[in-house]
Amino acid sequence: MQSTLKPETIKQVAELIANREDDAIVAILSDFHFADIAEMLDELDIEESTYILKLLDSEVTSEVFIEIDDELRKKILKNFSPSEIAEELEEMDTDDATDIITELDDDIQQDVIRHIEDIEHAEDILELMGYGEDTAGGLMAKELVKVKETWTVARCVREMRRQAEDVTRVHSIYVTDDAGVLKGRLSLKDLLTASARTHISEVYIPKVDYVSVHAEAEEVARIMRKYDLEAIPVVDGNHVLVGRITIDDIIDFLEEEAEKDYQLAAGITEDVEADDGLFKQTRARLPWLLIGMLGGLGAATIISGFEVIMTQYPKLLIFVPLIQATAGNVGVQSSAIIVQGLANSSLKGHLMARIIRETAVALVNGISLALIVLIVSHFIFFTSYLESLSIGIALVAVIILAAIVGNLIPFFLDSRGIDPAVATGPFITTSNDVLGIFTYFLIAKTILGF
Repeated sequence: MQSTLKPETIKQVAELIANREDDAIVAILSDFHFADIAEMLDELDIEESTYILKLLDSEVTSEVFIEIDDELRKKILKNFSPSEIAEELEEMDTDDATDIITELDDDIQQDVIRHIEDIEHAEDILELMGYGEDTAGGLMAKELVKVKETWTVARCVREMRRQAEDVTRVHSIYVTDDAGVLKGRLSLKDLLTASARTHISEVYIPKVDYVSVHAEAEEVARIMRKYDLEAIPVVDGNHVLVGRITIDDIIDFLEEEAEKDYQLAAGITEDVEADDGLFKQTRARLPWLLIGMLGGLGAATIISGFEVIMTQYPKLLIFVPLIQATAGNVGVQSSAIIVQGLANSSLKGHLMARIIRETAVALVNGISLALIVLIVSHFIFFTSYLESLSIGIALVAVIILAAIVGNLIPFFLDSRGIDPAVATGPFITTSNDVLGIFTYFLIAKTILGF
């Protein structure tokens, strides 16, 4: 299997599609991983991508569909009939099939479900569709290997062979009672070394990490990361085993969350792609731009209120960009650390102790920067001693205030159920710009005697 996809290969496949040389296309693609084929489809147009996916066997295309970018997959699926989509979904694990079917329009979803011949598979997909997207139920797959504690090792092995046919990858073997209640997990080593007549109840491990079907996805990720789990079972309110979540599901979730947080930090209010339409792009960006504009108007209003001091000391205006930039940068740095800590539950200690520590760091940084600014302002911009002193003291004060605000806002947003990632973007920058300007001119007014 080839590990890299070369541009000339993509060009060759495009030419073969144009000439309808199906056997040659299949021969070339057989050398590539599903992810490489998905990457190739991203470089071809929709018609060419559709041609390839309809040409290959469903066992292959079902894997490729999972690897394709969400937006591209939506466009390609518009060229597939409900029966063709159903055929692809039947080859997938229930969690992947559910992810794809939920991308379709509601009327098409029902039509696709009706075309799935495996009734149990269809029912499992419908069950998963009922859970929230960011819950354990929304992430889990129904495919797993489970055995009953009352079985003998011999029967256990037979049942495992039968169940494993429907499971892509066996991470763990779970043990339940006759009612399906999760009891523990089974070590493959213990299974292989036990007598064929030994009952599973004698060899299984009762200690097993699990999550509730309604647990938040972030909590699932935290548990799996903490205990280095490749998979974790999911139980319902009666502790009945209903599914399992694997590490690849969590990685996909974390990647999506990271993308959302990155866009929030950049001031984009909803998930957008580079090729999304004009209206969606505008709708995602405009709200924070309006907030930034209001912040700028607020700063202008504050500056206009200190018109007298600007008339007497016009050189103070030279350092307004410095004050704004420093306040914004310090606030973003402080909030980013808190947001990261909230995300991975690594924050420890009392909030006040953290504020005190952050203030101390800000004080040291502020004094260091202020000394540089004092020298630069006096010897390069030729400001008076009092002006230079005003700028230096204001810079220290602004850095301390920005650090405190950067710490408090993420906690406040998190307590209100708002994603604290919002704090690391224009929200912090704008608020600290306004606060920094006010502090700067207030201190200058006090020191210079106006």
